[in-house]
Amino acid sequence: MARPIVLNLNAVILAVTAGQPRVLTVRRDTDHASAPWALPSGPLDPQADRTLELALRRWIRGQAGIEVGYVEQLYTFADRGRDPGEGAGGPRLVSVAYLALVREQPVDAAPGAQWQNAYDFVPWEDRRQGAGDTGAVNPTLTRWALSAPGSAERRTREERAALCFGRTAAGWDGFMALERYELLYEAGAVQESWRDREREPPSGTGRVAGVGMALDHRRILATALARVRGKLKYRPVVFELLPPTFTLLQLQRIVEALSGIPLHKQNFRRLVEGARLVEGTGRYQASAPGRPAELFRFRRDVLRERQGPGVRVPAAGRRAVR
Repeated sequence: MARPIVLNLNAVILAVTAGQPRVLTVRRDTDHASAPWALPSGPLDPQADRTLELALRRWIRGQAGIEVGYVEQLYTFADRGRDPGEGAGGPRLVSVAYLALVREQPVDAAPGAQWQNAYDFVPWEDRRQGAGDTGAVNPTLTRWALSAPGSAERRTREERAALCFGRTAAGWDGFMALERYELLYEAGAVQESWRDREREPPSGTGRVAGVGMALDHRRILATALARVRGKLKYRPVVFELLPPTFTLLQLQRIVEALSGIPLHKQNFRRLVEGARLVEGTGRYQASAPGRPAELFRFRRDVLRERQGPGVRVPAAGRRAVR
């Protein structure tokens, strides 16, 4: 007898507040503070929901009490065994994940919902202050490589780690966020790796990196981070996270928060103005200390003038340092 399939929808809802990327999370069981954090999710109602996106918006409104603007389909996650209940005879869980970009809104009226720093879950992705949390995972990756069954496999593992974490001439690639998470999962450097094996990390393994999430939701978050970093280059999605008028420094801080790397102030300004992505308003930020900063707005005409109008973030290692 064929096992039934349940279609679920997941949402990675990202904002940037005070220079930090924020992700909306919920408790899977609001009666237990120890329940793992999860991404907002809900089932498709085949009778009531005309489209997947309308269903997504409906239960985001119900779970978090917010309305989302920009939404795009991210990926479908359907690996066998994603839900522990499947092993106990339950249905197979297929999740269609979406990416939403919003300005952070209060969720006080939604029990169990909370905005959190996205890099708490994937700390190795934040390289704005240097190598980030890679020091916590490097010993585990080294041990994993050395434990390979044979010299050829060991070299393969060492090469994968070097490529993923920017230890080659190519440098750090922000778009490899998913590959990095999957490598850490395979190496036993994240909590989910041991939880899914129903085992505790062996002594001497080292601490697991970042805050764990329910099911494979950290993998979904890593996928969304890679997607939004790619989008920065060819779509003006970053402006979804800004008020109608903003300073160039505010724009830079949001791009840095999402890309996870620092940018040179003057080079960034020349890049944005040269691409004609913004236009000055002739007004200035009144409350800022020191010299008032000019307020800009997104120049919508750029959408008609050329394809792929995004912010060309330089690769880490090929930038001028502040």
